[in-house]
Amino acid sequence: MASKLLRAVVLGPPGSGKGTVCQRIAQNFSLQHLSSGHFLRENIKANTEVGDMAKQYIEKGLLVPDHGITRLMLLELENRRGEHWLLDGFPRTLVQAEALDRLCDLDLVITLNIAFETLKDRLSRRWIHPPSGRVYNLDFNPPHVHGMDDVTGEPLVQQEDDKPEAVAARLRQYKDVARPVIELYKSRGVLHQFSGTETNKIWPYVYTLFSNKITPVQSKEAY
Repeated sequence: MASKLLRAVVLGPPGSGKGTVCQRIAQNFSLQHLSSGHFLRENIKANTEVGDMAKQYIEKGLLVPDHGITRLMLLELENRRGEHWLLDGFPRTLVQAEALDRLCDLDLVITLNIAFETLKDRLSRRWIHPPSGRVYNLDFNPPHVHGMDDVTGEPLVQQEDDKPEAVAARLRQYKDVARPVIELYKSRGVLHQFSGTETNKIWPYVYTLFSNKITPVQSKEAY
């Protein structure tokens, strides 16, 4: 088994189960799960320069521009040069992917292909706890108490862009922006595509793929 540090990325549209897959990979292979959403929330909370800039865009329902998210993530990665890591939510665009290229070579890129109708249904059933970023789905991951966060008991909200009428536009936007990123990694020979509607069915294949690159710390049954 190679001793070099593993550099991996998981790509997927909103509602694809990307966060769940990342958590399982991190847990089973002892990788640092680096989520752009998590770092954005931390920076907004800490009122950093990047956080204040990002907040202005997020409050208007806009994506944080490439230069802001790239600066934030590359700084985090610089601080983790000696660790195995897994990126979630970055790179989203070709500009971000090219910036990441200047820092390191990726070993594995996974993209989750989920049917449009499945994504639409999932997102319309999704509720979140904004301060922590915890996500619930009323079908397969409901909160213990309806409408309340399991950890804090604070109310959950449905984001405007998770409402059915907004979902189609989000998914179209993701597809347009992600296509050149996916093509870039496909041309490098590091892209692996997984299709299906259930994370549990995709997971054994993801586990096997990572097992060929890095020794697992626990068996794939440990979700």
